[in-house]
Order: sequence, then structure tokens, then C-alpha cells
Amino acid sequence: MLSELSIRNFAIIESLSVSFDKGLTVLTGETGAGKSIIIDAINLLVGGRGSAEFIRHGESKAEIEGLFQIDDPKHPVIAKAAEFGIEIGDGMAVLRRDISSTGKSVCRVNGKLVTIAILREVGRTLIDIHGQHEHQELMEERLHLPLLDQFGGAKIAAALSEYEKLYKRYEEAAKQLKGLSQNEQQMVHRLDLIQFQYEEITNADLKLNEDDELLEERRRINNFEKIHEALQISYNALNGEQHAVDWLSIAMNNMEEAANLDPELKKSSEIVANSYFMLEDAVTVIRDQLDSLDFDTERADFIESRLNEINQLKRKYGRTIEEILEYAAGIEEEIEKLQNRETHIVQLEKELKSIKADLLIEGRELSELRQHFAAKLTDKIQRELKELYMEKAVFEAHFHQIAKSYDEFSDRDIGRTGLDVMEFYISTNPGEPLKPLSKIASGGELSRIMLALKSIFSKHQGITSIIFDEVDTGVSGRVAQSIAEKIFKVAAGSQVLCISHLPQVAAMADTHLFIAKNVREGRTNTSVTPLQQDEKIKEIGRMISGVEITDLTKQHANELIQQANKIKKAHLV
Repeated sequence: MLSELSIRNFAIIESLSVSFDKGLTVLTGETGAGKSIIIDAINLLVGGRGSAEFIRHGESKAEIEGLFQIDDPKHPVIAKAAEFGIEIGDGMAVLRRDISSTGKSVCRVNGKLVTIAILREVGRTLIDIHGQHEHQELMEERLHLPLLDQFGGAKIAAALSEYEKLYKRYEEAAKQLKGLSQNEQQMVHRLDLIQFQYEEITNADLKLNEDDELLEERRRINNFEKIHEALQISYNALNGEQHAVDWLSIAMNNMEEAANLDPELKKSSEIVANSYFMLEDAVTVIRDQLDSLDFDTERADFIESRLNEINQLKRKYGRTIEEILEYAAGIEEEIEKLQNRETHIVQLEKELKSIKADLLIEGRELSELRQHFAAKLTDKIQRELKELYMEKAVFEAHFHQIAKSYDEFSDRDIGRTGLDVMEFYISTNPGEPLKPLSKIASGGELSRIMLALKSIFSKHQGITSIIFDEVDTGVSGRVAQSIAEKIFKVAAGSQVLCISHLPQVAAMADTHLFIAKNVREGRTNTSVTPLQQDEKIKEIGRMISGVEITDLTKQHANELIQQANKIKKAHLV
């Protein structure tokens, strides 16, 4: 959930820090006090479009920072952040966005600099914002089928997984067939090119790790004089009269004589003797190395030439010899296919036909599952709409025509997620035809439809926090009460922040924040105050009656709160 929000120099907000709790938090206040500005700040925090116009007059930048608590170790934000190399540690995600006077943004997630696109990707797993006049994600056709799949749970997920595996095979085979079916002249040019490349690599006769070995040998050749000098000094220090081996020989003979006189010295005598023989062997090895050490000019030239040849191949075909050889293996296979192009085309066409047949089977099974769950979803949404006093509305998950048999099955029917194209349709009035959900015009109807959908899908989307920005506009009376109850039910599974002008919604709040605008030192500022019980009654009274708050208004407000408490208790039972 969104735990803390800090805003500085944003619109009319100079400095504001707000703490949020679980459940339903309602934000109320006079029009223009800054309620929607707070939601605008949150929207920017999770990747919304920003500009220099948001910066408070006279300031150089606006700063927005939010702390999110992540209780679920499998929350989608953890995997999404990991995609971009961001760790969500200790169950916390901190998002920050600074907007400068030039309009540029600096974005961070847990201290790591990210682009706005990445901030948006991470943010959409944390916050879901719904505004009365904004384009709703739930209204977008492209999201309808994924929402149905989420609603279907493990059964649809398993069927979709099997379909996707086949689809990957189909894609690869189709790509290969397309490659082999290109223009004949292009094929000849391609064949000439890769044959030249293959011959160039094979003629080089590369060996794995050859470049490393050559570099090491070149290093030795380049340090020939230093090596020769070091070996010569070492040899002279060890060998000859009055040198190391000679002195060690004297020590060995004397220790052997002492050991004969005192058996306890036998072990020390053996150590000295072993050291002598080892050192004598070392002298022999060093002498041989000195005798064999020779500066080979031809070998040095060969190494430079060979390394240059390998580097040329690396620039063309891979960063390492292993990558070059892998590339050669790949084009060798391609050469064989191009040389036997017609045979491979026939084989790929057969393979595609076989995969298409399997895709049709898997796709039809997936489609049947989707239609089964679509019927269940439709029934649930119809009940939700009835509770929102839209009992005459008709909702439908509309599936567009798909192929019925293999003969009708064309490439256009094959989608990455199945054979289905599905969109939510609705008719809000008797006698009116079903229309796409996105065509619904009435603000009040749109609010109720969105709440009905959200009541169901909020459990499946895994969103940490949901924000409703005046979604109750255009409704009143019993519909307002029903909307209040729906919003509270959504808050039972997710943190909900709600800007509202409805007293029924405010009465359902677990936390009530009052947004006020005041003038200090000639500048306008916005403040946020958590309301206690008496203050809550007074604010709901203001929402009921307007400016003048009477005892009767307060009584009505208190009754609304008591009624809300009863509904909340009944829901928890």
C-alpha cells in the first residue's frame, strides 16, 4: 500500500507530507482546495505525463516521493522491478520524481535512476487511478481478454501456456519459411555472402582459447631479456663453488654426521637432504631453460600476424573465438538450407500445417474455457450492476467470429494469446442495442459500470492501491449509497484512496482526510488534516447542506456514519 507521500513545490502545494493507512481513505474539501492536485502528484509519481506547469510559481523544481509497503513476497512489482535490475528489499519500494523548470524529469526507484517509461512500468503494478473524466483502463478493449484470463485463474492459465508453447514453434517455423521464400536473387546474394564468410572462418582454422595462448606467448617474447637475465642471476646464485647448492651440500653432510651421533636429529637431516636434492634438480631445470631460451624473430612475427587475423575475424563475427565458431556453425546450417531450399520449403510447409492443426485444437479448447468463464463473469457483473440500481442493464463478453474448422483457419486467426478477440459490450437501457463499453457516454452510468468491474477485477489484478478521483460524480440518493458500499468492498481487498463529494462515501471511510486551502504570507497553500469523529460529523454535515451546518444536519451526518458502521460490521462478519 501507499504508506507515505511527500510533495514539495507542486502547483499550490508548498510542502506536504501525508501518511495513509489500509482500507478506505476518503479525501474531502471545498472545490479548488487541492484534492485533485494530490492525485495529480501521485499520477506523476507513477509515470504520468508531467510538465513545468506543475511547478509552484517562483520555484525551480517540484519534488514528489512515495513510500509503498509490499507485504506480499509474490507481488507483481517485485518481478517487474527485477526486470530492470531494481531490488525491492525489506518489503518497501520508494518512488521519487523531480520535475525541473525546463520540464525534464529525474526519476528514481529505490534510489536507482530510471527512465519515465520504467517508472511507469513499475508504477502501474502499485497504483491504479480512476478519474471521472479520464480514459479508464478497464474501458480499453485490449485489456478485456487479459482480464477475463485473470478471472479464469489457473484453468485458463494452463490452457494458455500450452497454446503459447505451440505458438512459439509456429512463429519460428513461419519465420524460417518466410526467409526461404524470399526473392530468388536475394537468396543467391545471401548464399554468396555466407559462403564467403564460412570459408574465411574455416580457412583460419581457429582453436578455442588460441588467442589467450598467443597473447601469453607474446608477453614472454616481449620480456625475453628480463627473463634471460633473471634466470642467469638465479642460476649463478645457486650453482658453483661457495654458492647456495655448495653450501647446502656442506650442511647436508654435516647434518648427516650429526644424525649418526644423535638419532633425534635424523628428521632435520632428512629435511636438509631433501632440500639439497630439490635445489639440485632446480639448478638442472634452470640450466636447461637457459640453454633453450632463444629469441625467435620469425615466431614473434607469426604471433603478431595471427593475432591480427583473429582480431579481424572478431570485428566481423563475434567478440570471442567461441562466438566466431558458433556463428560459423549457424551459417553452415543456413548454407545447407539455401542449397537445398526447395526441400526445406516443403518440409516447413508440412510442419506449419501440422502446428496449425495443433494450434486450432489448443485454441478451441482455450476459447471454450474462456466462454465458460465469460458466462460466469457476465453473471457476476449483472449482479453487481443490479446492486448499483442498473438492473435493466445487459452486460456481455462479446467474442468476435473465429475459425470453426481447419479450412477456415488462416494466419489472421492466429494470435499470440489465442484465437479469440473479445470485448466487453453493454446496453444500459431496455430496447437499446449492446455497444462496446468504451462508447458509454453517461458519467453516472460509467461510474457504476467501472465500480462493478472493479469490484470483481481488483481481486485478480494484484494492485497495491486504487485511487478513485470523483468517480461518484453525477449520482445521488440510493445510487450514491450503493456506490459507497461498493467502494468500501473494493477497499476490503486493496487500499483505496477516494476523492468524493458524496456524504455517503465519506461516512464509509476508515480514514477521513480534510483538504483545505489557506493563504499564508500572501501565498496560497494546501493542507491535509485527518478528522476525528466530531470533525468528521461536521464535514459530512457540510457535504450534506453546504455552508450552513445546523443541528439537524449534524444529526443526519451522525446517522449516516452509524449506518455505515453497521454495513461495515455486517461485511466483516
